[in-house]
Amino acid sequence: MNDQIHSGDEHGELGDAEYAEFMELATQEGFDAEEIEGALDEAGHGPLPVLAVVGRPNVGKSTLVNRIIGRREAVVQDMPGVTRDRVTYEAEWAGRRFKVVDTGGWEQDVLGLDASVAAQAEYAIETADAVVFVVDSTVGATDTDEAVVKLLRRAGKPVVLCANKVDGQSGEADAAALWSLGLGMPHPVSSLHGRGTGDMLDAVLEALPEAPAQTFGAGIGGPRRIALIGRPNVGKSSLLNKVAGEERVVVNELAGTTRDPVDELIELGGVTWKFVDTAGIRRRVHLQEGADYYASLRTAAAVEKAEVAVILIDASESISVQDQRIITMAVEAGRAIVLAMNKWDTLDEERRYYLEREIETELQQIAWAPRVNVSARTGRHMERLVPAIETALAGWETRVPTGRLNAFLGELVAAHPHPIRGGKQPRILFGTQAGTKPPRFVLFASGFIEAGYRRFVERRLREEFGFEGTPIHISVRVREKRSRKK
Repeated sequence: MNDQIHSGDEHGELGDAEYAEFMELATQEGFDAEEIEGALDEAGHGPLPVLAVVGRPNVGKSTLVNRIIGRREAVVQDMPGVTRDRVTYEAEWAGRRFKVVDTGGWEQDVLGLDASVAAQAEYAIETADAVVFVVDSTVGATDTDEAVVKLLRRAGKPVVLCANKVDGQSGEADAAALWSLGLGMPHPVSSLHGRGTGDMLDAVLEALPEAPAQTFGAGIGGPRRIALIGRPNVGKSSLLNKVAGEERVVVNELAGTTRDPVDELIELGGVTWKFVDTAGIRRRVHLQEGADYYASLRTAAAVEKAEVAVILIDASESISVQDQRIITMAVEAGRAIVLAMNKWDTLDEERRYYLEREIETELQQIAWAPRVNVSARTGRHMERLVPAIETALAGWETRVPTGRLNAFLGELVAAHPHPIRGGKQPRILFGTQAGTKPPRFVLFASGFIEAGYRRFVERRLREEFGFEGTPIHISVRVREKRSRKK
């Protein structure tokens, strides 16, 4: 349980001595202790707990998600075919941060309504630490709602029941009728007007763990978790079968029901890895419309459960917008990343030339990720996959001691000061690495640090300390002006 928090250590990943030295430095530069503590807590939080919002179409889930995250981002038209790039958002309530997974309302003729709702709920519940189940109180509990209740019971996750569309006192009785679902107290809410959402979110915070129950590589020597992600038909299943078929130790179907995706325990390079199979889910749910939406839900689910995302790209085709969306999802989730260019054996010289140009321009955002050129069909270069995964994991877990980081920052600022803006020259005064998995840095500055200069600092951090295969999060805290009479 303790691979993320050092025992007896209340300062994230800073040991006591390092923390004391750091606080002394902060005081000298005019930052107060409370400000520093807040910045370290925020940056060193580790993975955030995940809240899934589920329910049948048209009950107001997306409106509720917008209300929770405090801005209008989730699409609120319940129309099949509305593509949604993002399904996971960050939210904060009463000073606590968490992730919200939105499962929009899809009415699928292909599957039938019940199956469609169930398929969505499965993906979301699988990764969640707690669930908000939204029911339309003006309609009451339907058969579809009852089916979702069964799913929730099987999953055993904490559930907060949201009786939506209670716009006034008269609707309270409709909400009370939902006790019959057997999920405890229904919270009467109007997600449209915000009525009752505060009380419901208080209940959500009680249901969510302070930190997610999943600790990576649970148990000493537990297998590391890898998500194979990529757009449909890019070769995920073939790659998994090739890898598993040649050196499979055991295929472990998670205990439970058929809805559980298959996680494969596979031995590679003398080490057992757990492959979180996103490809396996697709075989069960054949969807025509809204396939992109389901694909992003599945990908988000797999990425949340994994430590490393192996992103498969079809090298024989141009790099697509969908490829880039999947990459962004993995980067934003803060996972270690390996890029696997599949179908390499099919490329001629001309395609290779153009592909290299595409990689330079289209995949600039993950130039730091190790890349392997493989063929899932022939097994070409499969042996390079494990070293690349190990490299990415090592970068993901790297931590730079505060003393060494500040010596580096001092030299950097002296050699390349921030450009002067408006007659002032902001300076990075000092910093620390508040967390790993992925590396998270907090820099304290005398003024606003521009995005271009932050990117320059990130590039130099990578040159100096490695961090291959991992995103880096840098947050900057500016010293508050002390009220001085001039």
